[in-house]
Amino acid sequence: MDVVLIMAVDFKIEECPREAKTLFDHADADAKFGASVFWLREGMLSQELMKDFFDVWQTRRDGKQRGMLEVIDHDSQ
Repeated sequence: MDVVLIMAVDFKIEECPREAKTLFDHADADAKFGASVFWLREGMLSQELMKDFFDVWQTRRDGKQRGMLEVIDHDSQ
């Protein structure tokens, strides 16, 4: 499974709970959760680059599109 986390602009790993830090270390997340986890902060990429990133991410090696799910945490806004 692949996971992309897009964090708030002011997100700081050092301020997140110890239990969550595993998610922000690719090798640790893979070992613990069996998932390839990648992350970035909002605003790191322009809207155009973000669209291109997800277009590529969504395309499987065989050229077919994989499903994607967006989860928004409204409580943190």
